[in-house]
Amino acid sequence: MLRVDGITAGYGRVQAVENVSLKLERGQIVCLLGANGAGKTTTLNCISAMVPLRSGQITFEGDRIDHLRPDQIVARGIVQVPEGREIFPELSVTDNLRLGVWSRRRQINARQEEERVYDIFPRLKERAWQNAGTLSGGEQQMLMIGRALMAKPKLLLLDEPSLGLSPVLVELMFKVIVDLNKAGLSVLLVEQNAFVALACSEYGYVLENGEIRFEGPSVDLQSNDKVREAYLGT
Repeated sequence: MLRVDGITAGYGRVQAVENVSLKLERGQIVCLLGANGAGKTTTLNCISAMVPLRSGQITFEGDRIDHLRPDQIVARGIVQVPEGREIFPELSVTDNLRLGVWSRRRQINARQEEERVYDIFPRLKERAWQNAGTLSGGEQQMLMIGRALMAKPKLLLLDEPSLGLSPVLVELMFKVIVDLNKAGLSVLLVEQNAFVALACSEYGYVLENGEIRFEGPSVDLQSNDKVREAYLGT
């Protein structure tokens, strides 16, 4: 479904990723692990066309997409949930959600998708007309994922969905991710919580200093001594 072939990218003189390759099959959850600054977010931003490539190529469903604009990437069915609480705090929960469908508003029934999001996150429905800035951190994370789902993605790019959440909310968030995947959504997951990332994914990649250091089925990475020592604390 997705192929990232030998991409190199960066910011100014700083090279953030070098010769990174990965792939994701339809229906998979694939995780991308690594320390802060390893290049995980840059990799997602390259797929989303937020950061231009210096070399390499990206294909989605057999077509090259590395020449497209971010809105065209969304139209193809790839939607990213960025790290942090990137919401519009002065707008209501409902208005934040409806912005998610904007680029595909001619193809999607916004009201229908809104109700689907409320089925997934009932707490958002309870706060539908509340300003998004007054939500808790966990509710804001639900809102960000819900807004992404409004565009009916084929592939969801998730950047640190557990960041700053309590253990109870982390468990809830990953249950939602697994349920969405079972319903047919493919997921590329960037996550520092290696335990939960490897537990819910089928395949994983480990980035170090902008390069892929390890890769393999998640169960194999869980038993890899170097991965366990560096990322699992065991």
